[in-house]
Amino acid sequence: MRGLLSLDQWMEVVQIYMRQPLRTALTAFSVAWGVFMLVMLLGAGQGLENNLRWSFRDDAINSIWIRGGKTSLAWQGQPEVRDIQLTDDDVDLVRALPEAGRVAARWYPASDTRVAVGSRVSTFDIRSTHPDHRYVEGTVVRAGRFLNDRDIDERRKVTVLGRRVAEFLFPGEDPFEAPLGQTVRVGGIAFTVVGVFTDDGGEREEQLLYLPISTTRAAFGGRQNVDWVMFTVGPSEIDDASVEAADRAVASIREGLAGLHHFDPKDRGAARIRDLVHDYADVKNVFVWLRAFSWVVGLGTVFASMVGVGNILLISVKERTRELGLRKALGARSGDLLGMVLQEALLLTTTAGWMGLIAGLGLLEAVRRFVPPNDYLRDPDVDLPSVLLATLALVLAGGAAGLVPAWQAARVAPVVALQDE
Repeated sequence: MRGLLSLDQWMEVVQIYMRQPLRTALTAFSVAWGVFMLVMLLGAGQGLENNLRWSFRDDAINSIWIRGGKTSLAWQGQPEVRDIQLTDDDVDLVRALPEAGRVAARWYPASDTRVAVGSRVSTFDIRSTHPDHRYVEGTVVRAGRFLNDRDIDERRKVTVLGRRVAEFLFPGEDPFEAPLGQTVRVGGIAFTVVGVFTDDGGEREEQLLYLPISTTRAAFGGRQNVDWVMFTVGPSEIDDASVEAADRAVASIREGLAGLHHFDPKDRGAARIRDLVHDYADVKNVFVWLRAFSWVVGLGTVFASMVGVGNILLISVKERTRELGLRKALGARSGDLLGMVLQEALLLTTTAGWMGLIAGLGLLEAVRRFVPPNDYLRDPDVDLPSVLLATLALVLAGGAAGLVPAWQAARVAPVVALQDE
């Protein structure tokens, strides 16, 4: 049996490397290090990407948030500086937009809103809002239900508690089941608990209560005012269409708000608009460049190690000129010599590369398990397609590294080789 399927030929390649153990070890280390660095760069890039995505976890990434600001330009007889207070008319304006999906508003009562159950009393944030707020905020109902349209229309005295609020008001009991159906006093007014939630934003977002906006404004004197209006645009995964829809929605909102509140549409400070669609799209572009940078630097490191492999093989071919000439004189074909040197390159690069790959994956797994969450890397990992692509790149690079030495070995003339000193 000849070629790559010949066990004897593979054993011969191993023996060739064993003749120069130090040189072989150093060359293998350079290859392993190159692949190790490639894996680490890809893993670190993924960790940075995960951290950036995690920073958007609290709110829907396809949402736009609006709040009133302060004018800085005189307009149609109105004073130059005045506060803009959003109202239900602004909510209706947003609902009428063709780009708007889920729409909600918030209003924060300014009066005393201490929360009490029996003798347990504390102050928590109160968010009076609409049912769609749960989709904008990332609220996860763990027991019971969230607010619904009938709560708003009928001004029901119901509330949805955050997990931390439930733990405080009902100590020693199941925070998700015990509060359901119980009465909680908010600012001295009794509300019935209909649900308990957790939030992707963490514990801080679980230290609050949700109330129907109509009920809260009637109880605490909010009239038709709202502090925030928020809505979603397009699918939950941002694409080019979402960005274009957000542009249209923001332009329409500025024009509509300017008409309702009589300010100059060019006055950016009159309405504060937080556009998460564009913010996240910008971050996605960073992801693309980050991945490209990781691949360029990592493959550059692998390429540098392959140049070293090629140089070592050239030296090896030069040292074995007489041996190669003798093989040809005894009947070896040029293709046999070519295959032998390519086998040397593939064996060295593949073995060392796999060692670097396993070491890199092992270190990434150790980081994921034992390094606590931080503000830089979160769950660094390499996905399967990247690993397979790195392996393919390794094999191709190994073959490329041995081409020149193999071609030189195949061209050795028996007479010249046997006379070589």
